[in-house]
Amino acid sequence: MLHIVPIHLAPIELPILLVSASAGFPSPAQDDMEEPINLGDWLVEHPAASYVMRVEGCSMVGAGINDGDLIVVSRARKPRPGQIVVALVHGDRTLKRLRRRADRLWLVAEAEGYPDIIVDEHVEIWGVLAGLARRYP
Repeated sequence: MLHIVPIHLAPIELPILLVSASAGFPSPAQDDMEEPINLGDWLVEHPAASYVMRVEGCSMVGAGINDGDLIVVSRARKPRPGQIVVALVHGDRTLKRLRRRADRLWLVAEAEGYPDIIVDEHVEIWGVLAGLARRYP
C-alpha cells in the first residue's frame, strides 16, 4: 500500500561537500565546499508532474526501497521495462518493477513471496520512480 504525501517545495539550501564520502575504504577529509544544494530541486525534476508517496510494505526491499521510505514519482517520464513504477491494479496502488516477458509487460516485486502481475486492462501505470528519501534514526 502506498500513501500520497503532499509536496511543499520550499527552497531549503544545504551545503554540499566538494568531495564524496567513500562507502569502501576511508578517504582523507577535506573542507572544500560546493555551492549549496536545494534538495527539492535535486529530487524533483518536474514538480508539476510529480508526487511524493510513502512506501508501506516490503515487496521492493531487493531494490533498496524499504517500508516507510518516501519516493518521488514522475508522471513526466515514460514507463519502460526495467524501471520501477507505481501502478493502479484493480483499484489498489502498488510499487513494482516493470518487466517484459514474451511480448507482455509484468509488474514484478523485488522480494520473495509476491506474485508477478500481468499488465492488462485492469492495470494503469501512474508514474516512474524518480527519487527516494529515507531518514535514519
